[in-house]
Amino acid sequence: MANGSHRALTNPGRRHRPGWRLWRVLLAVLLAVFLLPAASAADSKRSKQDTDAASPREVADKQSDLKSLRAQIEALRQEMVAAEGARQDSIDQLKDAERAISSTQRELHQLATQIATLQARLKELDGQSDALAQQLATQQGQLEGLLYRQYLRGNPDALRLFLNGDDAHQLARDLHYLQAIGRARSQLLLDIESSLHRQKALATDIRQRATELAVAEHRQQQEHAKLLEQRAQRQATLDSQSQQIAAQRREIGKLQRDEKQLGKLIDRLSKIIAARAAEARAAAREAERRALLARQAQARQEKARQELARQEALQQEQPRPDHAVRERVAPPGEPPPAREERREARQEAPPPEPFVGDLARMKGRLRLPARGSVSNRFGSRRQEGTTWKGLFIRAGAGSEVHSIANGRVVFAEWMRGFGNLLIVDHGSDYLSIYANNDSLLKQVGDDVDRGESIATVGNTGGNPESGLYFEIRHQGKPLDPLAWVSEK
Repeated sequence: MANGSHRALTNPGRRHRPGWRLWRVLLAVLLAVFLLPAASAADSKRSKQDTDAASPREVADKQSDLKSLRAQIEALRQEMVAAEGARQDSIDQLKDAERAISSTQRELHQLATQIATLQARLKELDGQSDALAQQLATQQGQLEGLLYRQYLRGNPDALRLFLNGDDAHQLARDLHYLQAIGRARSQLLLDIESSLHRQKALATDIRQRATELAVAEHRQQQEHAKLLEQRAQRQATLDSQSQQIAAQRREIGKLQRDEKQLGKLIDRLSKIIAARAAEARAAAREAERRALLARQAQARQEKARQELARQEALQQEQPRPDHAVRERVAPPGEPPPAREERREARQEAPPPEPFVGDLARMKGRLRLPARGSVSNRFGSRRQEGTTWKGLFIRAGAGSEVHSIANGRVVFAEWMRGFGNLLIVDHGSDYLSIYANNDSLLKQVGDDVDRGESIATVGNTGGNPESGLYFEIRHQGKPLDPLAWVSEK
């Protein structure tokens, strides 16, 4: 019996040959079940180790970048707080001073013209007075001659001439002469009286004009003194203006640095968003690879089970070896490798995905983020020489600011030159920027819908008037908002 059993085991061509084939099949199945999942698990562990090894470095780099960015923002805040302050408008002061000087010079010119007119009038009156005095002297001489001749003739009247009984022709001539002398004397007296009245009126007019001239000259002296004072004030204003120009030049440098800093912030945010997108894609690929490995391991395990079930059906007459095989295939209490790998895959959570929006498809159909009048349009020149990268919307303080499209808040902080600043990521490298806000209603990481209130209008950042500064950027480059936003 023992010899028969030995021959049966050593001779593959005898009656126990099917059992030997079973052992070879089981050996191949065991190799497939244990070695291949082990290799896959080793690859998965190596990949996980590489990921774990790289992750701390990436986290450290990002934390360093974040600390650096926060330090820059804090430095900008401190610089802005130190630079903020009230200042006088020297341009208005200079304008008022020059207007006053112009008005004083105009009054002086009018006074000079008036004085010249008065002087010409006085000269004319003096000439008339001299002519009238000469005329009076002539008239007085004529009157004296007339009276003298009449005295020589004895001053006869018409009755005496008639009673003398002289020749009638001589009498007629004498009467005519007497009448002529009477008329001449009467007219001469009237002329003298008129000349005396005119002389009196001229004297009054001369005195009045002289008084007016004295008043005008006094006013001229006062206005001249006032002009000298205003010129001194203007010089002081010019000196102040020169200092203000120097301060404005320094302010221009600050504004240019503010604009450059905003550009750096936009570039950094764009890089962070792009890095997150790359991480999300890599995590998705890794999750897909692990899921594939898990499915493959599960398929191999299922295939091994099916093969074992088939062999069990063929070897029902030999339960012990089959039982031993089952124990070797799956020892009690040891979970299948594929299940463990699936558990690891479930525990590896991918990083949050970047926001995906549809802003690019809404060009020309967006609405302004605030109600108000648009000024300082994109591309127009600023007073300090640079150009506007967006729009300024004049609006009442406290009115709402709305997001132009769906997105996610990536920046919500005070920034020098822009005040309370909020930036929304709309996906596909599109950002919208809202500056000079009074208050920010959203925080970093908040998702916002189109038209949702995200801030209130103000004038923070040193802006002289209440309103909203608004930009749209793509890959860090500013775009014309009016090409995207309808003003209606």
